[in-house]
Amino acid sequence: MEFNIYSLLVDLMWASIFLFVAKLLREKIKILQSLFVPVSLLAGFIGLALGQNGFGLITYSSQFGSYSGLLIIAVFVSIGLRGFNFSKGGVKSNFDRIGSYYCFRNIGWAFQYAMPIIFSMLVLRVIVPELNPAFGMLIPAGFQGGHGTAAALGATLGNLGWEDATDLAMTSATVGILTGIFGGIALIKIGTTKNYTKFVKDFSQLPDDMRTGLMEEGHRPVLGEETVSPMAIDPLAWHLMLILIPTGIGYLLTNAIQNATGLGVPSFSVGFLVAIVFHFLLKGIKADKYVDNRIISRMGSCATDFLVFFGVASIKIPVVIQYAVPFGLLMVFGIIWVVFHFTVLAPRLLKQEWFERGIYVYGYSTGVTAIGMALLRIVDPENKSCTLDDAAIVTPIESIIEIFALAAVPVACVQGNWMIGVAPILIYLVALIIVPFVFKWWHQHPHAVWDESQEG
Repeated sequence: MEFNIYSLLVDLMWASIFLFVAKLLREKIKILQSLFVPVSLLAGFIGLALGQNGFGLITYSSQFGSYSGLLIIAVFVSIGLRGFNFSKGGVKSNFDRIGSYYCFRNIGWAFQYAMPIIFSMLVLRVIVPELNPAFGMLIPAGFQGGHGTAAALGATLGNLGWEDATDLAMTSATVGILTGIFGGIALIKIGTTKNYTKFVKDFSQLPDDMRTGLMEEGHRPVLGEETVSPMAIDPLAWHLMLILIPTGIGYLLTNAIQNATGLGVPSFSVGFLVAIVFHFLLKGIKADKYVDNRIISRMGSCATDFLVFFGVASIKIPVVIQYAVPFGLLMVFGIIWVVFHFTVLAPRLLKQEWFERGIYVYGYSTGVTAIGMALLRIVDPENKSCTLDDAAIVTPIESIIEIFALAAVPVACVQGNWMIGVAPILIYLVALIIVPFVFKWWHQHPHAVWDESQEG
């Protein structure tokens, strides 16, 4: 089908219809509520089933599968525009708590970025010799990164000649989020029965708004403030403009860099850096006080919802089937790791409220920060564990590291330099394991004595 501006309108119409239907289903169907299935993911499955890659009842435009690659630039721009606001209080006095938490989170990150690549090259390539060297990147893209990062990686690897990467990465992200939802709920139920949770002892204490997704009157948070007068420019138009400027510049710069150097630089990375520069430009001209980060954040989340829909709905099922054996083994490898990371490392590295702090990282490590926050809210509804406070401190550092890893490692793998690509990450991983020994953060499972007494 020939693509034009009205094709874009129809694609957005179908996306909105399916998101609307999925929202209604989430409100009414108890199983969807109890499993916290995100509306965007459910809508994506509906769109996949009804589209040309499913039963063929609906025909999307020829560019339907390209929207995710565009939207991911806007998502990363929304992150960059908010800048990096490090917490000033409590870092020194709570060094052990924050330091051990940082090591725990980044052990998970570094493992996902290094070991699946090694596993793919040394094990899966024995089974399927023609596997792309970047095949192992499907785990960090789908699990640690989610659908947004999966779209970014797919676009990067597609430009480098591996066209199947986007479909596989989106499928990996879908496996990751389902692992986060189903696995997280199961782990919480086990944790409450074993008395591992500190603040919640009964799984049924969950608030209704988390189940249905509907905020009751009197409990609705404020979306943002009107920082500019509608007489001059609409506040939403103002904030949308702030996102579109670095998004477009990032895309143009990416093309310019590729034309000049031949390098496949990820457009989302360039957009992110442009947004950082734009952020400081706004501060320099004193315009930053008229930017509401809550609105910017919500616009980024809005782009993410549509990104997840388009990403899932455009998956080419035959491509996934073609890679079924190595892909399935890689997914099992990733699932085993995230469960091990939470059940074995969290209680031995996170001394303070290990279950609450660990379950957030588990959700975060399977692709969606929102799932991590949902799991945390179940076991720590008032954030007494300081998990979100510490996340606010360490996340900016992680974001910078991850941006450069996503830009460099896939390119190194495709060029046949996968060992060079993973070597710095392996060094980082070893350091993250050694540092807790130096500061005596490793310890016995805090419930080991309780477990032994129960067994006796």
